Amino acid sequence: MAVRKILFSVTLIIAGLALGYILQILVNKRFPSRRKELDLFRIGLQKGVLLVIIPITILGALWILRIDDIRVIALPGVGALHYILGGIMAIFAARIMGLGKKETGSLFCCGFFTNIGSMGGLITYLLLGEEGYALVPVYKLFAEILYYTLGFPLAKFFSNESGEKEPFGQIITRVLKDKFLRVALLAIVIGGVLNFSGLQRPLCYREVNSLLIPLGTFLMLLAIGMAMKFSSIRAFLREAGAICIIKFALVPILLVGCASFLGFGGIREGLLLKVVVILSFMPSAFVSLIPPSIYDLDLDLANTCWLVTTFAMVLVIPALFYILPYLD
Repeated sequence: MAVRKILFSVTLIIAGLALGYILQILVNKRFPSRRKELDLFRIGLQKGVLLVIIPITILGALWILRIDDIRVIALPGVGALHYILGGIMAIFAARIMGLGKKETGSLFCCGFFTNIGSMGGLITYLLLGEEGYALVPVYKLFAEILYYTLGFPLAKFFSNESGEKEPFGQIITRVLKDKFLRVALLAIVIGGVLNFSGLQRPLCYREVNSLLIPLGTFLMLLAIGMAMKFSSIRAFLREAGAICIIKFALVPILLVGCASFLGFGGIREGLLLKVVVILSFMPSAFVSLIPPSIYDLDLDLANTCWLVTTFAMVLVIPALFYILPYLD
């Protein structure tokens, strides 16, 4: 069973990225005039997953979530620490390597922005089922808020842009108006209300989630593959190596240590600790390419780090399957 799950998750990642990349190459070579349509299709896929598929799966998972220990409320704090630690370590790594301001900004983005939702959600679901998957939105509860109030402003700081700083109140207003955040929060609220209402979730919902969770991840990877670029990887292997050390060694060690200190290992046979272990190993998110693009940072560096950490999951996933049984 474990081997089958490993093969399924690895194959899903490779197939999604490969198919998206093939579509990109095909359009660029055979139908260059359709490049804009491909970009619109890619953006539409991402929006569909974020606005439809993920909210449905979150709602269904939270509907049956058991909150039987007060320590669960600390999980969003551990999730917030994940982003902050990754960003801080990336800045220190950039200083050690003597990178310039634009390169530092890009490295910060790759350390800070993390693929918790689609990639982390899929692996958590495969390893821990719906009970574990229900904790993913709890873990990343503050993600979008941190993205807009800390991630994007700091990325802009490393650019050469000048001008007045956006007032904090204006940033908060803009965050609250973001449709992706509002839909995610709505799904969390509805799922929570249904959970406390005592209503039984329809039996078919388990099958719905078993289909939609992998499908959502595949479609996101397909969209990501349509934007992949391999041309500059060799030039930034050192920086990508630094991000791999941060993402797959330093951050997991600190987060798992924090979760253990909070007693997560004693909750529901270590379920919370297992969720933290899985999510602490996630790669850079595709959104880490957005600030470098809009703020004129080093996009090639960000693209390399994102690609390397994403493909590294082919090795990380089997390692997670091996580690988790020792946490029982």
